[in-house]
Amino acid sequence: MTAKNLTPHHSLVTPQQREALKGHKPLVLWFTGLSGSGKSTIAAALEQRLVESYGAHTVFLDGDSLRHGLNQDLGFSAADRQENIRRVGQVARLMFDAGLIVITSFISPYRADRDQARALFPPGSFWEVFVDCPLETCKQRDPKGLYAKAESGEIAEFTGVSSPYEAPQSPEIHMRSDQQSVEACVGLLITRLVDAGVIQYGLNAWAD
Repeated sequence: MTAKNLTPHHSLVTPQQREALKGHKPLVLWFTGLSGSGKSTIAAALEQRLVESYGAHTVFLDGDSLRHGLNQDLGFSAADRQENIRRVGQVARLMFDAGLIVITSFISPYRADRDQARALFPPGSFWEVFVDCPLETCKQRDPKGLYAKAESGEIAEFTGVSSPYEAPQSPEIHMRSDQQSVEACVGLLITRLVDAGVIQYGLNAWAD
């Protein structure tokens, strides 16, 4: 419930001023996919490319990192997952308003929660990036050993095993991480960002 005595104060710096200062448009790239799909690996590689090759101002919000801090009080029930994504959406909006390219990597298994996050942003400024990978491939990778623990009952409410994942129906970007390399995925994202006018080729940009 919102307190009745709150009076928001808005920045006097305009989005246009921030864009001119940073040399790119603000955007939210919301990576979603199963654990082990490679979404955080691709997201981190994209951020590195944007910073090193395009001088972009970015922030990377990763699910595990935020659960060690901002969201450490939340579990993995449906209600806690919803609150987790609600908080992330609010943080992403603050970073977006600061003019950054915001890169988030969260399983975010429920469409309604992702749609709620999208609703916080102007049309066209929230890109859902679906890192699609078959469950069996994710289980084979199992970089954190989580699927094995979930199937043995050591971890409850684990997405893909005992909790559902609702795949995006109309994501802005759909990539198959079982068929495309990290480099290919990053290249696709860079091309889309350039085509959309979010970033521009510059003197320090690698040839794509």
